[in-house]
Amino acid sequence: MEKRTSLRVYIITIAGAVCWGLIGLFITPLYARGFTAWDVVAIRGIFTFVILILIMTAFYREQLRTRLKDHIFFACAGIFSIALFNFFYFEVFSQSSLSLAVTLLYTGPLFVTILSRLFFKEPLTIRKGWALALAITGCAFVVGLLPLGQEGIHMKTLLMGILSGFCYALYSIFSKPVTKRYSALTITTYTFLYTSIFMLLTSDILKKTDKFQYVDVWMSAVLLALVATVAAFVLYTSGLKHLEASKASILATIEPIIAVVTGVLFLGEHLRGWQVLGIALVLYSAILVADGRSKAKKSERRKAQDDATRAGKKCI
Repeated sequence: MEKRTSLRVYIITIAGAVCWGLIGLFITPLYARGFTAWDVVAIRGIFTFVILILIMTAFYREQLRTRLKDHIFFACAGIFSIALFNFFYFEVFSQSSLSLAVTLLYTGPLFVTILSRLFFKEPLTIRKGWALALAITGCAFVVGLLPLGQEGIHMKTLLMGILSGFCYALYSIFSKPVTKRYSALTITTYTFLYTSIFMLLTSDILKKTDKFQYVDVWMSAVLLALVATVAAFVLYTSGLKHLEASKASILATIEPIIAVVTGVLFLGEHLRGWQVLGIALVLYSAILVADGRSKAKKSERRKAQDDATRAGKKCI
């Protein structure tokens, strides 16, 4: 029975990552209708918030209560992380390929490691150093700097890809201070509230409402929010409740694999052998970081248990 439950948890977590990986299928039709990357960020943010607030109001109304001073964290996560990482991610996709966009996005765990060292004093280990080196090498293969030294990707595109990973990492930094007070659903709902407000103020989405006369635009917008955002979040978070965060994040590395496969099968993308190697190196670096955190947490728990045992013996 335990094995069945465990398998179900793994399947749910992987299903969430798969939903994230399908994002390219929902973005492409929006680009075809003349929406810019910034417009697509607005569509994703607004539609996602509407769906989330309806779910919260119907089923989790009590979880909408928050402290006013915590909204600075929600706002920072919504603007500096969600809005900007989506923009850079979508822009790289529009200028090059989904494979490149998702590979550069997955430098995020390394930025989390570096930022966690700066803000939360988490240690930098040899394992993390290796992960950083592997990620840089992997990205060099994907963009064409290795093995032939040919710069196949424009420097601006490369920079935006790296910024997508950096802004993606900021979500952990801004949301960590409030994770003990609120559920993941509450944090996500208010984060997307500020994403929506910011995008309504800065994008031209309200001037392009005429494009919503097309059925494919509505379908893409709803699926982008419902499948690639809300469903992905709900499934992944459901699995996260029963798994170590590190195990869940390792399972989530199936997201870029699905994205790459989607790009090759449905979007006409082509990958060379060294690009596949580069993608594998970036994914492995993410696994190294996650596994290192898992071992560190186990070590801390073991030390705490030993300390408690020694203290108990002293009392006796």
